[in-house]
Amino acid sequence: MTEDKKQETSARRPNTIENLLLGCTVQEVPKLIPGVMLAAALVALFVWLTDLINAALGFKGLISYILMVIVAGILIRNIFTVPAFFIPGINFCLRKLLRLGIILMGIRLSIFAVLEIGAWGIPIVVVCVLAGLVVTSYFGRLLKLPDRLATLIAVGTGICGASAIVATAPGINAKDEEVTYAVANITVFGIIALVAYPFLSHWMFGGDTTMAGLFTGTSIHETAQVAASGFIYDQTFGTTSNPTTADIAMVTKLVRNALMAIVIPAMTFIYARRVGIVRNPSERGFKKALKLFPLFILGFLVMAIIRSIGDAGIQGSGLAMGLWNEQLWADITGGIKQWSGYILATAMAGVGLGTSFKSMKGLGIRPFYVGLFAATMVGVSAIAMVFLLGRFVTV
Repeated sequence: MTEDKKQETSARRPNTIENLLLGCTVQEVPKLIPGVMLAAALVALFVWLTDLINAALGFKGLISYILMVIVAGILIRNIFTVPAFFIPGINFCLRKLLRLGIILMGIRLSIFAVLEIGAWGIPIVVVCVLAGLVVTSYFGRLLKLPDRLATLIAVGTGICGASAIVATAPGINAKDEEVTYAVANITVFGIIALVAYPFLSHWMFGGDTTMAGLFTGTSIHETAQVAASGFIYDQTFGTTSNPTTADIAMVTKLVRNALMAIVIPAMTFIYARRVGIVRNPSERGFKKALKLFPLFILGFLVMAIIRSIGDAGIQGSGLAMGLWNEQLWADITGGIKQWSGYILATAMAGVGLGTSFKSMKGLGIRPFYVGLFAATMVGVSAIAMVFLLGRFVTV
């Protein structure tokens, strides 16, 4: 191969399928392996270690391996220097493995359970999102933050963490440092929440897993953080109900994620009106909003539909999909459940390994005050709405 062809190959952008599945070209896959192996090794180590410790102490779920994986990842990233060749794989865990794990989680629920949880979650989510947006915007102006930064923190707190921030930034011409401020903000408070909220919600809601799941899904910023917190709750308190806290939390969070397609264009429009920017009407509309819709939500729903069709087949003819008997179908769905947990745990290791507190130095304190007010208000709103409506959810 000539030098020109080598350069052309290395410069090739990933096609649609490669970007969807890998985030890079097939030729670049070897670069992902070290980071993925590091994250997977952390999961394997702490699954074994926490099982050993819990067995020795006589409590099955006293220590959650998900929690330990995240903490270990954060310590490794911030105490030691993580070599650059690990970073592509760590990013792959955060961006692609996380979505795969969420999609596979859909097999844990029937589509009817998903729709019921989602329907009850809508009013709770809407109130919490509005609270996050309004409070963040108000305190941002009160503390004289730049409008762009306040807008980014608002969408990050109210909707979907870093994904919402990155999606909003181009529409309001945000600077790189403003994006960094906002992402650091939701990272700090999200990590605090994912560790504290499982224990707080268990105490507040008296062990009611449905209410705990609704609270988790509406009050924590990032999808990865919601998944982690739900699993920590289930592992720590030995959840045996179906759906579990993690299931309910994830469905509720997916309702929030779907609102990206409405809230981000709206916030961009509000910002433009406030600062007097004239937008080209063709920049808004259905097509742009559709691009913001997280496609992994559809994957989750497809898996829930497959579960429902299989269960209906067992109840009718005794064969799921006309192929598998009840025991084999239970083995298949159980295997997918187990692997969805391991995949999400690997993504959580990526969350820990990708959290660098050093990059947050020098950001200033005022944005974090705004983030604290916003996170607190979203949490308080979630508690109030869950107490008001949570008791009516009977899945």
